[in-house]
This record gives sequence, structure tokens and C-alpha cells, in this order.
Amino acid sequence: MTTDTPTDVFEEHRPVLMGVAYRMLGRVADAEDVVQEAWLRWSAADRAEVREPRAYLVRVTTRLAIDRLRQVKARGEAYVGPWLPEPYITDFGDTVPDTAERAVLADSVSLAVLVVLESLSPVERAVFVLREAFGYPHADIAAMLDRSEPAVRQLAGRARRHVDERRSRYEVDPAQRRELTERFLAAAAEGDLAGLMEMLAPDVRLIGDSGGKSKAPLRILETADNVGRFLVAVAGKGIPEMSFRFLELNGGPAVLILSGDMPDSVFQVDVSAGRIRSVYIVRNPDKLRSLASA
Repeated sequence: MTTDTPTDVFEEHRPVLMGVAYRMLGRVADAEDVVQEAWLRWSAADRAEVREPRAYLVRVTTRLAIDRLRQVKARGEAYVGPWLPEPYITDFGDTVPDTAERAVLADSVSLAVLVVLESLSPVERAVFVLREAFGYPHADIAAMLDRSEPAVRQLAGRARRHVDERRSRYEVDPAQRRELTERFLAAAAEGDLAGLMEMLAPDVRLIGDSGGKSKAPLRILETADNVGRFLVAVAGKGIPEMSFRFLELNGGPAVLILSGDMPDSVFQVDVSAGRIRSVYIVRNPDKLRSLASA
């Protein structure tokens, strides 16, 4: 006999629900809204009819996220400059002890993957997230989405091919990635162009997201020379009362730059063959609010 309250049950599954909602939406505030709505549905449900609370809650959260994503796409809002997902703290801690499972979860929430997921339909994205990130069988996903199992298999295969075709696979070596991130931070802060060039791959890309609300490149920068010179120029301008801290964001090491007590920017790198292949910089203040107390 269980004595768990409805709140206890919901809180037990909240991390999974937030993980599903964020991967679906790429926005922390939207994901939190969806999870809150799932709580309202759960608190009003006839729980005597719910045999598996986790499956019920994931189904509700997924459907709410699909509806929210459809609304966003229907608005068709123009975004100024390149778009990146809102940075999301992902400290798996002891909740995911298996190395392989941690790697899958980290990859599924990476900036590179989330950017590609933006080009999927809401239902394709839901199938991809539930299958690839959380390992749900096709039959369970079909039940959650009111689709046939063959249809879900087809959607899963199409989404997987789409993601594989449109993103580069980088080595996932946390220690090397952290070490290069630290060296990159030091060289960029010092305006050390030679040091940066040693770390940057010749075809490196820099993607900056400002949403038109702060200074960042309005197009993707390519080649080591262009990226390195841009970073040196930025370092020369400086940031008032600058400090920084390391965080685990989107499944990997990242740096939060602060101006006084306020988040100024986040940067993260992707690494392959000992070189930095991608640099991500988020400066849109709307996407940094959730990190103010990080």
C-alpha cells in the first residue's frame, strides 16, 4: 500500500517531464509552462484509473508540448540572426549512473541536435525525443500519440535520418572538451589570436544568438581566421565587471560570462580530433534569465 500523495508522485517524475518538454521546445520557460499544465491535468485526473503514472504524465506532457510547438510555428515569428536553443542546466549527477545512457541523454539535448530538431514537424520531433532520448518502444509511443505502431516506426526512421544528415557528429570526451574550453576561454579573454588559431579547426563555425537584443554576429562566421579575429576584437572591447563560471549546459561543459551579477553571455564548444569545430555564443538576454541564479 502506497502513501505517496499526488504531489509526491508528480515530483518524482518532474525531471523526466521537464526533459521531454525542453527537448520538444528548446525553451526553458515554455517547458516549465508545459510541465505546470501537466501538473494541473494530473491533479484533476481520476488517478484510480491511472495504472502507470509515469506513462500517463509523459503522454500528457508530450501532447501539451506538441500543441505549444504548433502554436509557435503557426505564429511564424521572424528571429533576428541565427537561432540557438535556450541554455539548459543538465547536471545528471547520480540519477543516470550508466555511461552509455548519460552519453545518449547528453547528445539528445546538445545545441547541435536541438537546432536540427527545429526543422522537424511537432509529431516527428515528439517521436524522435521519446525514442532516441528516453528509449520508449514504438508501441508505447504509438499509444501516447494515438498513432499506429507502423506509422510511428516510419516517423522515427524519417526523423533519425533527418537528424543524421543535417548535423556533424563530434567526439564526446568530457575531459578533453573541458580542457579545450578552459584554454579557449583564456586565449579569448587575453586576445591571444595565435593561441586561438592552434585550437580552432580550419573549418570552424561560430554561431551567435542575440535575437537582435544585444551585440552578436547576425550571420554564422566560418573559418578559423574569421572566428579567431572576431573573438580577439570582442576581447578588446571588454565587459564591465566581468567574471565567469563553468556550468554543465546542454550535456556538456559551458562558460557563463557575467557582467556584475547579471548574465551577459554563454559560450560552448564542440570538439573533434582535438580541435574546436563549433563555437556557440548565446547573448539574447531573454534566454539567459534562467541562469541568473545558477
